[in-house]
Amino acid sequence: MKKIKIDFSKKMIKIATLIFALLMLGAIVSGGMGYQKLNAKVGETKYVGQLEMTRDKESEDFSEDATVFDVVYRQGEQKMIVNYSKEEYDHLKKDTIQAHQYKSQDGTNLFFTEKNPNLEKIQATYKEKMAEKTMFFFNLCSALTILSISLLIMIVFGQMFTTYEKSWFLSIMVLATIVAIVSPSESANGVNGIIIMWLYLMDTFLNILCELLISKQSKYNFLVSIAVELVEIAISLVLMYRFASMVVTLLFWIPIDILSFINWSKHEDREDEDLTIVRRLTGWQEVLVISGIVVFTVVVGYFISGLDIQTDFVMNRTVATWLAYLDACATAVGIANGLFIFFRFREQWLAWFISAILEATMNIMLGQYVLLVLKLGYLTNSTYGYIKWTKYIKSHKEERLTVF
Repeated sequence: MKKIKIDFSKKMIKIATLIFALLMLGAIVSGGMGYQKLNAKVGETKYVGQLEMTRDKESEDFSEDATVFDVVYRQGEQKMIVNYSKEEYDHLKKDTIQAHQYKSQDGTNLFFTEKNPNLEKIQATYKEKMAEKTMFFFNLCSALTILSISLLIMIVFGQMFTTYEKSWFLSIMVLATIVAIVSPSESANGVNGIIIMWLYLMDTFLNILCELLISKQSKYNFLVSIAVELVEIAISLVLMYRFASMVVTLLFWIPIDILSFINWSKHEDREDEDLTIVRRLTGWQEVLVISGIVVFTVVVGYFISGLDIQTDFVMNRTVATWLAYLDACATAVGIANGLFIFFRFREQWLAWFISAILEATMNIMLGQYVLLVLKLGYLTNSTYGYIKWTKYIKSHKEERLTVF
């Protein structure tokens, strides 16, 4: 029976390795196709005629410091972007414009304000159109690359994880891949949507891996967590939002990750050095934590909502205010969670539950649907982690469960 088990394990590794190779091949092919189309020459173009387009005022929300204004004109599914200086934009009165339509050899429609644009402008406009058309290929490349890395981790470190843990981790990443392809991210603040989607996928991948290691009471989760913090700081800077979370990440999460790694290293289980000893909160400690969260949410939420932060990712003022308070509450819960993890308290899993619900609410408000997959991972793994930690606490003597 033992030999059969070994052979079966080797067979599964071979299958997983083959799937990994196919995923990487798919990533290379899709990325190559996207690159080729994006950098293709426009070739000969044919003049079609004039087309009246209407100004899309709803898409305009420029900051006071802006020097270049990209105004969008539309006619059905067709659109043209015109760059204006500040003086030109201030004197812009007409809501319509006559666009000159050209068509490339591959059938791509190109629009210009002048009738005979030079070749350089034609090529630049064609590349902008190709960037929109090739977004699918680059998103597919990003998703397949991160999915293949996820599978590779399960192959190389397979002995560390149970069958359930492997299945959970890969299921979440497959779902994230599907959502990334079906619901691509739009560009924001001058950053291409492909880069934003890559950051979303990296955030999901690293967070899920970190969550899994926490549930296994592994101190190495904090090394992954530092990478998580860096990615989330990058997302906040790119999208110009959630500044409460970003500041707390810099001043709290990165230092607490380092300190937690040191503290957890001092409390290895005597029977299994890969496990860390964990414990639970008392009633009065829970009351203090809840009170602190409420005060933090009100004070920080009020302060952030009063800031005049310019971003084309959140244009509605009411939504921005709600986000400020939700972000403050999620940040407060996150701080409590960080302390729970540092002190090795089981209640950190309850904090993960609350945090996941708050984060999911903000993701829905902002249309960040790929990150909802991450919140699904939080909710399912928090249940798994709470059960594992509770069983461990019940099977160990309370006097061994010291804080420091």
